[in-house]
Amino acid sequence: MNRREALVGLAAGALVPLLARRVQAAQALKALHHAPRAKRVVFLHMAGGPSQLDLFDYKPKLQELDGQPAPESLWRGERFAFIKGSPKLLRSPYRFAQHGQSGAWVSELLPHFARIVDKVAIVRSMRTREFNHAPAQLYLQTGHARIGRPSFGAWTSYGLASENPDLPAFVALTSGQYMPDAGASLWGAGFLPGEHQGVRLRTESGGVPFLDNPAGVSRAQRRRELDALAALNGERARECGDREIAVRTEQYELAYRMQASVPELMDFSRESAETLELYGAASGPASFAGHCLLARRLLERGVRFVQLYHWGWDSHGTSPNDDLMSSLPERCRETDRASAALVLDLERRGMLDDTLVVWAGEFGRTPMNEERDGSKFLGRDHHSHAFSLWLAGGGIKPGLNYGATDELGYFVAENPVEVNDLHATLLHLLGVDHERLTFRSQGRDFRLTDVAGRVVKALLA
Repeated sequence: MNRREALVGLAAGALVPLLARRVQAAQALKALHHAPRAKRVVFLHMAGGPSQLDLFDYKPKLQELDGQPAPESLWRGERFAFIKGSPKLLRSPYRFAQHGQSGAWVSELLPHFARIVDKVAIVRSMRTREFNHAPAQLYLQTGHARIGRPSFGAWTSYGLASENPDLPAFVALTSGQYMPDAGASLWGAGFLPGEHQGVRLRTESGGVPFLDNPAGVSRAQRRRELDALAALNGERARECGDREIAVRTEQYELAYRMQASVPELMDFSRESAETLELYGAASGPASFAGHCLLARRLLERGVRFVQLYHWGWDSHGTSPNDDLMSSLPERCRETDRASAALVLDLERRGMLDDTLVVWAGEFGRTPMNEERDGSKFLGRDHHSHAFSLWLAGGGIKPGLNYGATDELGYFVAENPVEVNDLHATLLHLLGVDHERLTFRSQGRDFRLTDVAGRVVKALLA
């Protein structure tokens, strides 16, 4: 045995515990799971909380009572992020119309979505426990409002793994002026093994920073360096038994493989002009439109979970930068076309039937005008009691309008859906029993839905 063979042998030894865990997990899940309807997920998270009352939840009574004092029952004893005193009701300044055979009410701000309403299920009865951004974003993505729990994408990676060894199982993409409020914890692995953490692709800098070899370092030299590093890590892993050493070794190997796979992934030159026009992605992969197209490319290459965050939906009405008349239409122009295009593109490629598409914010907005410090701009405060989202593909019943709020859009009036219910339903469609996909940490078994959650069977096709 020569030196290289010995080093490769040691490197392989470092990966044995990791590979063994994956085999055990796969065997366990095979025994647990029912037949899946979906193989992969793309989650479009509109960070900041889109106003359901101006997009999906048409309220004629709110139009009628515009400017009148809100009923005391809505605000007395209620905790708001910014509203003070006795607020006034605020109608939507936008026209609504019914679309498709389903007759779904959709705002004029979403003309592209209006054309696909018969392909999606709109849920107008979502509720959450959190009314501030970071906790609500964490709750939507991890099932818990505090940092430290695994994200939905990490649980999916843990349960299903990637179908492509050259790409991560879980990828995150961010667009808009800022990162989402809860930061990288939204795609973190928590207490799950580190390889299940989402990999954030930075499309503005070519995908993954520092992925290229330094000047003067050849690919063959990099291979020798990684072999030597794996050997050293293998020795250390045998000494201390730290499983994360094996994880680190595999991440180095994945990065090495991604040096070849990512440039091809990010190259849109092979996409047809018709596809680029469909998404509005001619400018490249760094915009939300580019991210939607990149998500489709990731999914068709075997990535299990793609998370898109688009910041800027926090419509408080303190200035034109966050009001209902300037900011909200701009966010819709940035996302509406590409979101609908993703559904259409997946469908025409035969992928929608086994791909789950989720479009959601972390909470909704109030039916009252915020009027912070006497602002003259129209805006709505954070609202946890009711919000809307839509789902498509992967076993979701198309053309469904599910749930309803009261006549002012304040409380859920029919078929409430909690965040834990959403997670349970999506896992069910992936073939996972949400009560049995667990991981033991700190002396007890944890799951994405914690001690709650039910499958909303009405959403299933």
